[in-house]
Amino acid sequence: MEKKGIFDEFLGAKTLFKNKEVLRPNYIPEELPHRRTQINHLASILVAALRGETPSNIFIYGKTGTGKTAVTKYVGDELNKKARELSEEYENKIIKTTLDYINDDNGGRANYLENAFNHLDFEKFFGDELKNNIKIPVHYIYINCQHVDTQYRVLTHIANSFIETWDERLPLTGWPTDEVYNRLRQNIDDAGGVITIILDEIDKLVEKSGDDILYNLTRINSDLHNAKANVIGISNDLKFKEFLDARVKSSLGEEELIFPPYDAEQLQDILYDRSQNALQEKAIESSVIPLCSALAAQEHGDARRALDLLRVAAELADRDNTNRITEKHVRKALSKIEQDTVAEVIRTLPPQSKLVLLSIVINHENDVVKLTTGMVFDVYKELCEKLHMDTLTQRRVTDLISELDMLGIINSRVVSFGRGGRTKLIERSVPVENIKEVLEESDLLKPVIDYKPMISQIVQSTLL
Repeated sequence: MEKKGIFDEFLGAKTLFKNKEVLRPNYIPEELPHRRTQINHLASILVAALRGETPSNIFIYGKTGTGKTAVTKYVGDELNKKARELSEEYENKIIKTTLDYINDDNGGRANYLENAFNHLDFEKFFGDELKNNIKIPVHYIYINCQHVDTQYRVLTHIANSFIETWDERLPLTGWPTDEVYNRLRQNIDDAGGVITIILDEIDKLVEKSGDDILYNLTRINSDLHNAKANVIGISNDLKFKEFLDARVKSSLGEEELIFPPYDAEQLQDILYDRSQNALQEKAIESSVIPLCSALAAQEHGDARRALDLLRVAAELADRDNTNRITEKHVRKALSKIEQDTVAEVIRTLPPQSKLVLLSIVINHENDVVKLTTGMVFDVYKELCEKLHMDTLTQRRVTDLISELDMLGIINSRVVSFGRGGRTKLIERSVPVENIKEVLEESDLLKPVIDYKPMISQIVQSTLL
């Protein structure tokens, strides 16, 4: 008897999913509920590309999960589709007009088949509108600046979008930035037409590399001869533009588009729409989608959150071998997503921030009830000495504690003691064991993960 593989049992099991990918945030459906206003606004700006004109630069902002990326990609797909339709219409018009010309034997034109195309009067036969508007190439380039986060990499990414042969592509490092820019400009000019460059999470790019890249891209048209370009910037940070140079702010914000959060009813519509294609019939209890929507509406109307909740709840129901998704699965999904999110945030912390967080954990493991910044700093100094790492100042450690607070890993609050001054009390918002489990993955922290501080014997005497 042939031995079954470890996946055979799971492959043969029933599943509540028809197509799980439909519940992924990056899936672009055929319809985007409750975003028709934003779609029409964006389309009304970008239609200029189909006329061979330069669309305005656009700045799009709104909180996470409000449909900014989905709408931008959706409109881009529609723009490319329309450009292809118009191009085919143009080509068919050329073929038909050419054949009509050749088949008209009046004056012996059929004898000049070889040169017939050269005799055509394009202005007369095709007209200015068809000639100028339809054969203009349209290019729509999407870049996620959370991953492509330097000026060099952005310029390289755009330049390589016009290179089909792998050996001719620009390297990801090593060239002078001005040389990369010149190659990009040359590639765009060679391609011709209208190029729209989408910089998603543009604030991440500016935070790391400054706004020189935006200054160059929003003014690239002065260096182009055979093409035109515009930029769409997308950000979750409503205050992002305040930190831009005035010239960049003016150029990037020729048009602005704001995406409001979804309310609970709108989120329900989105989930119902997606669930039709994602899940089997009768796979959901009637209260599941309203619950997912209500929970996500509390998170600033985040559609990503709602989709993740429904998808993870369905995955948990699958693992339970049940035939329906229940409220219990949604509650479990909520807990799992929150833990996974915190874990990912901790994994991506810089080494010094991880050390500060471990110092907080060690204090809590030593039963410190009222933890102050000074106590955290004392343990932090010991850990740095043990690991032979540079020690930051107490002021900088305080800043890192504030950053951990903003990330939701801890809670800190300033309290006043009258003449005794003010201090910051620190509490964890995530269980110590969960934090420590993630910190243990770091090779840097392994030697001190169970460290017992020398100050532990006197810590309690410093409690308030």
